[in-house]
This record gives sequence, structure tokens and C-alpha cells, in this order.
Amino acid sequence: MSLRIYNTQTGNKEPFTPITPGKVGMYVCGVTVYDLCHIGHARSQVVFDVIYRYLKYAGYDVTYVRNFTDVDDKIINRANEQGITSAELAQKYIDAFYEDMDALGILHPDVEPRATGHIPEMIAHIERLIAAGNAYEVEGDVYFAVDSFNEYGHLSGRNLEDLLSGARIEVDDRKKNPLDFALWKATKPGEPFWESPWGKGRPGWHIECTVMGQKYLGETFDIHGGGKDLVFPHHENEAAQAEAATGKPFVKYWMHNGFVNIDKEKMSKSLGNFFTIRDVLESVNHQVMRFFLLSHHYRSPIDYSDSSLREARAGLDRFYTLIGRIEEALEGKEVTALDPDHLIGRDKELYKGLLEMFLNFDAAMDDDFNTAGALGHLHKFTRQAGNYLHEGFEESKDTIALLGAILDGYHKVGSVFGLFEEPAGEYFAELKEEALGSLDVDPAWVENLIAERKEARANKDWGRADEIRALLTEKKIVLEDGPEGTTWKIQAD
Repeated sequence: MSLRIYNTQTGNKEPFTPITPGKVGMYVCGVTVYDLCHIGHARSQVVFDVIYRYLKYAGYDVTYVRNFTDVDDKIINRANEQGITSAELAQKYIDAFYEDMDALGILHPDVEPRATGHIPEMIAHIERLIAAGNAYEVEGDVYFAVDSFNEYGHLSGRNLEDLLSGARIEVDDRKKNPLDFALWKATKPGEPFWESPWGKGRPGWHIECTVMGQKYLGETFDIHGGGKDLVFPHHENEAAQAEAATGKPFVKYWMHNGFVNIDKEKMSKSLGNFFTIRDVLESVNHQVMRFFLLSHHYRSPIDYSDSSLREARAGLDRFYTLIGRIEEALEGKEVTALDPDHLIGRDKELYKGLLEMFLNFDAAMDDDFNTAGALGHLHKFTRQAGNYLHEGFEESKDTIALLGAILDGYHKVGSVFGLFEEPAGEYFAELKEEALGSLDVDPAWVENLIAERKEARANKDWGRADEIRALLTEKKIVLEDGPEGTTWKIQAD
């Protein structure tokens, strides 16, 4: 099955055929840097991070561009409130953005342009639109004339009448049409400005992404992504001002991720259910957060709640439990290349399951990046591999090679999802440390009780051994007895 992508513009899944064979140009709208990022930003960034990773996994040469909006009304107003320049405020939150994205395991794109670094190109594009009759200047402001572009509305699927009745439009009697949008804004007191043919001013929001997308990816490029809230007006306006100037399609495939709700309500500061990424990551492991976000199709809405995080934690724990068992089985062993022709019986069946997992993983991801479906196939194989280990196996060069191939398989699919990038022991140790902080439990106290329980069992004092297990269970400490002794972990809530 070849890759198919749902195109917002057509409302259909379409075969993915890049403009240049083997190469992909992808532009994703970044953030306006005036505040800390929230979990809605986390979803969009994780979604397109995984799409970027999968395209490279599939063999494409990808150029990924993600911008920073570093001049905007919100930035200017916040900077004035804090008594600093807009450039200082923008840099502060760009630094914070990188901290949050690095904490989430987001890969850095290939190009990360800032709006303020591309003012001359924006001015040139605006001049081109004015010369073509698609824009006009009024008292130092420049507007795009939507009536001059017959295709306006083709992305959002609405006509001008619908847009006029349904859109929130800033009232300005100087506009020829209420839907006309600003390409250039004349400067006001206290605002940063640049010189232009129309006087001192700064660019409008929409023009930056058109100009930067075309500068780094060409007049027409493959994929443009962002949150569903950007379809109108931002992406509609991007497309209009690009296509009016070039006469060519701006983007071949438009992709938009769904919203994040909090306990089935829209996230809002006024409702008190607004969470920043760093707030969440204080108590939630970053891989659990990624797993939660990827457990749903990127286009569907997603409900963020304590219960959904518990389910994600439990699901990820199952994967890491198996990975940990394989790592233990391979510890100190020489792992050679696997020769499938040497496998028989249960070993052969397990290898067949591994191959099926890879095929099904690829098929799910080729179906519009269906991460939820891909994880489902990985779950199925994890159960098979877990049963194999539980039932026991005769250790040999071939079985060790098979387990090594399985571990490599988890790392391979994990590299697409940004998961399984650390040994299982480190993962569970991080979870344990995070949980102990919230439970106010001393690890030494736990270890002492485990030692006492071991002695009680040796003395066949089963009553005391059970009392200790019950006491630890009350503290959400789960004991696991194995050939190498007793280990413990924190129970997932």
C-alpha cells in the first residue's frame, strides 16, 4: 500500500505523489512567541514530528520548515506590559519553546525561519500583489482584495457570502470588502517598524508564512500543516496571496490536526483548565504524553484527562515491560545477525509475527498516518512475544539473534514515534522517581521492607510476607518476584 494523505482542500484521502520524486517539502505553522506553549501546541508538534519522522523512515528526502511568528499584536502588547522590547520578549519565548519541545522529544526541523528575518521578501511579495491588482494601499496600510481572487474560499470550502456572515471581521471602513485582510500595517506609537514603500510599518500575520514557505520550498510545495483552527482565515489567506501572485497552486496537500479538549470541555484559561507543556511534564513522563497523543488519529479530537493519561501510561508500560525482559535476556550475550532459515517451531512463528507487525505498521502509517492503528498492531505482536517469553525458550545462538532482531524492531518503529529511545530500566526508574515525589515514599524504606519480606519467606513466615506486600500495595508499590529476585514499581493510577 502506498502512502495516502487526507487533503483538507479536497476532503479526500489522496495518493501521495511528491512534486519531485523522492523529495518532500513540508511547512508547518509554528507558534507566536508571546507565552509558554500549552498541550494544544504539544499535539500539533508531536503530530508533525511523527509525520516528519515517518516520511524519512519511508525513504523520502524531507525538508521540514517550521516558522516563528516573532512580530505580532500579542507580542507587542505583552512586551509593553513588561517594559521590554518585542524582540526581547520573542527571544525569551523562543528559548522556552525549545526547552519544551526538547523535553517532548521533538526533532528540530531543517529550517526554522523567523518572520522578522524576512521583511524584504514580504515587501517584495506585497508589491507584486499591488502591481497585479490583488492588493491596495490605504494610509500606509496594505490590504489583500479578496474580490480580486476568484478562488478565495477554496480551502475552507465556503463561499464569500458564508464567510462574511460567519467570520469575526475587524471593522474598518477603509476596506473595499470586510473580508480584505492586512498585508502590511502602518506603525503605531510603541511598535517596532520597518521602512517600506508605504511608510514605516510591519507585516500582517498571514503574509509571513506564504513568503517563508515559498522561499525555502518553492512556489508550490508538497505539504502544509497546522492545527484545525488555522484553516480559516490563516491558511485560506496564505493560499490566496500566494496563488494570486504566482498563478500556481500554493500547496499540494493541506493537513490539519484536531483539537485537544480537557475532560470533554474546550481548553480555556477562563475555565481554569489550561495546561502548559511544562506544567504537564512535571508529573507526566514525556513518552507517556507522546503515547497518549499518538493513541488517537491526528485528525480526530482528543480528550485530555487523568484517566486517559493512566490508560496511556499502562499501555506504554506493557511495551517497556516486554522490552525490559528482552534486554535482560540479551544482557552479556553475543547477538549475531539473524538467519530466518535456521528458525523452527515457536521461534519461526514469532519471527513471522515480527514481519507481520512491520507490514501492518507500515500499512497503518501509509493510511493517512494512522498512529492509533499502528500502535494496535504493535500491541498484538507484544502479546505474542510476551507469551513466547512467558512459556520459556531454549537459549541458542538463533534464539538470541531472534530476540535481538525483535529489540531492533521496537527501536525501529520507536524511532518513528519518538518512543523506546531509552532502556526499559531507565524508563521505569524515571517513572518511579516521579511517582515517589508525589507519594512521599522513601525508596530506602521500600527496599528495607523488601529485604524483610525476603527473610520472612525464607523462614516460611508467609503471614508476615503477605503483610509487607499488602502494606506496600497500600502505598501503590507493586512487587514483582522473578528468578533474579524481587523488583518493584509504582502502580499506574
